[in-house]
Amino acid sequence: MAIFGLGKKKEITAQVNPAVYDAPFGSSYSMGNFGGWNNWASPIDRQAAVSVPAVNQCLNLIKGVIAGIPLEMYSSTDGSELPMPTWVRQPDARAPRSVTIAWTVDSLIFYGQAFWRVESVYADDGRPASFSWVQNNRVSTKLDPLTQEVEYYMINGKQVPDSGVGSLVTFQAFDQGLLVRSQRLINAAVAAEQAAQTGISSPQPTGYLKNTGADLPDNQIQGLLNTWKLARQNRSTAYLTGTLEYVPTSYSPAEMTYNDSIEEMAAQIARAMNVPAHMINAEHNRSSTYQNVLDARKEFMAYTLAPYINAIEDRLSLDDLTPRGQVVRFAVDETFLRANPQDRLAVTEKLLQLQLIDLNQAKEMEGLTPDGSQEADTPDVQ
Repeated sequence: MAIFGLGKKKEITAQVNPAVYDAPFGSSYSMGNFGGWNNWASPIDRQAAVSVPAVNQCLNLIKGVIAGIPLEMYSSTDGSELPMPTWVRQPDARAPRSVTIAWTVDSLIFYGQAFWRVESVYADDGRPASFSWVQNNRVSTKLDPLTQEVEYYMINGKQVPDSGVGSLVTFQAFDQGLLVRSQRLINAAVAAEQAAQTGISSPQPTGYLKNTGADLPDNQIQGLLNTWKLARQNRSTAYLTGTLEYVPTSYSPAEMTYNDSIEEMAAQIARAMNVPAHMINAEHNRSSTYQNVLDARKEFMAYTLAPYINAIEDRLSLDDLTPRGQVVRFAVDETFLRANPQDRLAVTEKLLQLQLIDLNQAKEMEGLTPDGSQEADTPDVQ
């Protein structure tokens, strides 16, 4: 067997289907096991969930950051960077890596699972060479009626092979996903947003004219209303008879706290998605303080991004995709958690003063060769 990552590898290519990213999920889902058939879906509509601004902000924040971090391949023994197959840099030949990773994270957030279909494999070792992200509502399973274990997977109701071209790679999150975990909260947020929109589209009159005398004919009523409307528009004076009284409309406390309710709901959604509330402007009295931007990023990485990053890294590093001794990792330290130049320079100067590193090691820390030029990227392996 050839050593994976060394030398050009011949691929066996699957029939390519058109990629679909514009409408990734259907409008309705069901959850449960019916006669041994299981559908990986949720009772809550994803489209309704992302219509809530706080959900959409948190979603785009999480998957946007992760999608912007490159994938690399390392040795699991000494941590050295290794040449990587093309699929690590671009899993789907038809889409940018950031798009594939973004939709994978999207699936993990909402459903707790994500799926890649194997589109091609290497001829020498049979490991996958390219993938495509698969919409969750297209995937179902046939369960054993006694053990409830998965017998096989299906895409659009058609059984897929256990391995090789057409098989599925499954990613597992730490729970069942937001649409199950926070179903009641999201339903309440959707209802609050709909109520607010109803109030905007059907505004309450600012006041009304009260007649304490005899009833007026319709044409006189309409004339009075037109006169008052014109007076308001022109900021002029309107006239009332002795039997007419203008009564301004008062708002109930519930109507006056619409915005407060939505803001509180946004803060709860941020907590449910492990996103600091201030990052989506949902914190009234900001109590979080950081010494610098790097500290804030470290906390965001540890409590928000890490569960999804670990789910992707760990699955891509299993032996069926990556040979033993090699692991796939997001280059977090080199990108998202990289300190600003001033801070890095101060640390490097201190290490040099203490003679803990030499000049060449300091250059290496900054990605420079001994002559001071930028290091070349590790070449890809087909």
